[in-house]
Amino acid sequence: MSTSPYQPVPARVATSADVDAIVAALTTAFFDDPMWGPAFPDVERRAEQASQLWRLLAGSALRHPWALVTEHVEAAALWIPPGASELAAEEESDLETFLVELTDRPTADAILRIFELLGDAQPSEPHFYLSLLATHDDHRGRGLGMGLLTENLARIDALGEPAYLESCNPANNARYERAGFTTLDTITLDTGHVVTTMWRPAHPTP
Repeated sequence: MSTSPYQPVPARVATSADVDAIVAALTTAFFDDPMWGPAFPDVERRAEQASQLWRLLAGSALRHPWALVTEHVEAAALWIPPGASELAAEEESDLETFLVELTDRPTADAILRIFELLGDAQPSEPHFYLSLLATHDDHRGRGLGMGLLTENLARIDALGEPAYLESCNPANNARYERAGFTTLDTITLDTGHVVTTMWRPAHPTP
């Protein structure tokens, strides 16, 4: 069983009506992220550009019943279940064009490279993949993000499945470790930034 010290918070499956709020949470949470911030180097347009990528990912995550949010979408977690894809096939094939039109060729190439490196590092063993976890800046400091993660992990434990994530901000590594994740490996991006991949084995519940 999980020994996470975090207090779980109520969660529900997101609907299309929640997408705007999910995008807002992701946009504020990742604006200064050490990986996703520099991925959009035009600071004046970062929120506008990044929000479109988050909208694509959030909308696509609704294909699975694992886009989970707190009651009023103060925090959101986009999980990809075992055997499923982060984007639909058409979205995947259109991603390069989408990013070039959204930003510019060098920026698009750099973002595609991030996705490539993250994808190559994913374990082959079936698992739940935490694509994105964010708390809106207006609600930080209340334990909602880790509380949402803890509640989500209880659902995954009930299925007897492992979980995997990439920690793109080293400040979060210890938090994930306390939730039961251990370091699996590291990914060094072309910028030199190091991303930590983390694994949480299955914790079947009785």
